[in-house]
Amino acid sequence: MAYLDSVVSTDWLAARLHDPAIRVVDVSTYVHQLGAMGGLFEALPIGELSTVEGGTIDVPAFTLNGTSTRVTIYPGRPGGGQYRIWTGREVYEESHVPGAVFADIDEFCDQDSKLRYTALPHDAFAARAGALGLGDVGTTIVLYDQGIGISFWASRLWWQFRLEGFDDVVVLEGGFRKWAAEGRAVEGGNVLLPPVVFDGQRRDELLASIDEVEVAIDDPSRLIVDSLSPADYRGDHASYGGRGHIPSSINVFCASHTDSATNTLLPDDVLTARLGASGVLDEDKRVITYCGGGIGATWNALVLHHLGKTDVAVYDGSMFEWSSDPSRPLETA
Repeated sequence: MAYLDSVVSTDWLAARLHDPAIRVVDVSTYVHQLGAMGGLFEALPIGELSTVEGGTIDVPAFTLNGTSTRVTIYPGRPGGGQYRIWTGREVYEESHVPGAVFADIDEFCDQDSKLRYTALPHDAFAARAGALGLGDVGTTIVLYDQGIGISFWASRLWWQFRLEGFDDVVVLEGGFRKWAAEGRAVEGGNVLLPPVVFDGQRRDELLASIDEVEVAIDDPSRLIVDSLSPADYRGDHASYGGRGHIPSSINVFCASHTDSATNTLLPDDVLTARLGASGVLDEDKRVITYCGGGIGATWNALVLHHLGKTDVAVYDGSMFEWSSDPSRPLETA
């Protein structure tokens, strides 16, 4: 097929919203934090706090790595620093792009894995996508989430569709927030599509294993990209089970590619100038992105795809898997 960009504009979608070949998908997901976390959380503006029943504190939605985050804090509870993810289905049912179906990201992850986000085996993914009416021949899937800033929940599913061999998939630039802010049509309720037969075969080159990452540390033909914040990369605090970064990896913060005012990507020439010097756009480099749990890393993969680097692999286990074994090295800088 012809090259398809990884992102589309709200204008593009509005002009095609009633095209029977377009499948719109809401992938909204939110985060609950237990206790106080360091790093990413400690520097975030959280607005005014309000105490709720049971002694918890409800924090208004704020931004985590560029996506809207809802937090409930449990003061003094043991185990602080843990977090849990919850589905955005209730938000979707209140308001979404007309015709959009809802995809729960958890249903596209391997529940038998010890890690929260692990890609499903191909057949399981194909069955779940097909049951939602997604992935049939001749259709294009448009993914978005209802976060603020980077749509890395949408990019996670974008990467999974491409991993399983379905390339006619894009992410709505600016997400639902931009769509709604422009006064475009929205609707509530739940949309169901008839089941289809998923069309695609797994492309193993888009998935990096922990064994490949270990080899890549000393292989100049491969480039490991840490997608976390500079503070996480430096190891200013312990995060995602460890402190610091995988040796030889470079830091490309996944939230640094968008205009915060419009939630759209920076101009291509700006992105290319910023990223080109690091080698991530080199044709002869095998680029592997990782983050904490395999989410933000997919946004970097999407941005690089947008710039023409379409073969980026994602290390699905990311820091949670890497740091689970104390013998694996981490560096701070």
